[in-house]
Amino acid sequence: MSDTVFSLEMPQELSAGVVFASPHSGSAYSAAFLARSVLDPLQLRSSEDAFVHELFSAAPRFGMPLLRALAPRAYLDLNRSTEELDPALIEGVTKRNQNPRVASGLGVVPRVVAHGRAIYRGKISQAEANRRIETYWRPYHAALQQVLDDAASAFGQAVLIDCHSMPHEALAASGRRPAGLPEVVLGDRFGAAAHSDVMDRVEQAFVDAGLRVARNAPFAGAYITQAYGRPSRGQHAIQVEIDRSLYMDEVRIRKNANFESLQTVLSDVVADIAKLRLDPLALAAE
Repeated sequence: MSDTVFSLEMPQELSAGVVFASPHSGSAYSAAFLARSVLDPLQLRSSEDAFVHELFSAAPRFGMPLLRALAPRAYLDLNRSTEELDPALIEGVTKRNQNPRVASGLGVVPRVVAHGRAIYRGKISQAEANRRIETYWRPYHAALQQVLDDAASAFGQAVLIDCHSMPHEALAASGRRPAGLPEVVLGDRFGAAAHSDVMDRVEQAFVDAGLRVARNAPFAGAYITQAYGRPSRGQHAIQVEIDRSLYMDEVRIRKNANFESLQTVLSDVVADIAKLRLDPLALAAE
């Protein structure tokens, strides 16, 4: 199952209660999906967090698991609840209490990719949506929870570093001066998903590596951060967004000349995060 649904790289020995995961860098576009879509492969890839798993590939070397989805985000979005079904795309789904993500076409089975480009000409069946969820969503999340449970069992606390990338234009639209734009945005849902000490120490790892960091704006974390961030239970979740323009050509979806140097910088960040030691009693007392 993991050969087609997800890739899980485990270290020889766990050295920290930290798990790295990349739910949006999958690039296994099946022939059937490509034939079903009205978009070409490059357009479909516009919503993909391309190469993010490679940027954080040092995690197992420093004693931490790295989980990566293989199915592309345009096919199924693992950073959505199974309840986020889009009635404009899926036959038989009734329109009720839609959140903005679903309304904009970005439910668990996406209707659009970047810039609102429709993936399909018509609707898909509810059976097809359910099949994707059962085949891809549930195994990925089962694996994610298992490695977090193992981390918590070994170290008393578990920290999820949920790795993503963000279009540069999303930052440019924030109104900040170009020189002041963050290169990394950390999201903990404004403190709800991770203890402040955990967030501070993860942020410091990026700052010490020379990166400009912002918190929770413009991205505070979506379903995964919300679902897995349970600080009171000793499970913390932080979403990491990396500016795509730092390491790739966003139009052609190719690595740029800076890719390897950023990968090296992020390896230093990963090594720093591997030193994270949390005292469950101290965190509970605060």
